[in-house]
Amino acid sequence: MRFKQRSYGTPPPINLTPMLNVMMGILAFFVMITMLLSEEQGVSIILPPGDNTPPPTEPEEPPEPLLVTLTAQRQLLIEGEPVPGNQWQGPVQVYLRANPKGFVILQADRRLPYEQVVQTLAEMKQVGGDRISLSIDPPSP
Repeated sequence: MRFKQRSYGTPPPINLTPMLNVMMGILAFFVMITMLLSEEQGVSIILPPGDNTPPPTEPEEPPEPLLVTLTAQRQLLIEGEPVPGNQWQGPVQVYLRANPKGFVILQADRRLPYEQVVQTLAEMKQVGGDRISLSIDPPSP
């Protein structure tokens, strides 16, 4: 049995333009999705002042806070000095008036009941408002 020889002519031309169009569309899609999902990150730089711009001023450092300590014997100490009774209000008010950006820190002994600490903090907040803070120290080893 004899087979017929097939004769192949010239191969059909391969047109790459449609394939490249599809590939570029897919690439553009992934680039846009990547840009939308990534966070913008900026670099902070200080530009030189213009002709009419005043030079930037350095931020003022806040003054040292006033440290009020509540001992285990329920005695108040202001900067290490004992204060009798309710006479702590005077020095705290003087400090807050003299330092408008200052704040007062209450540091209580760990052995005190929480109720006593909160009560003292509430009394101090009546004098100093939002410029009174409670110090929270990590437990000592």
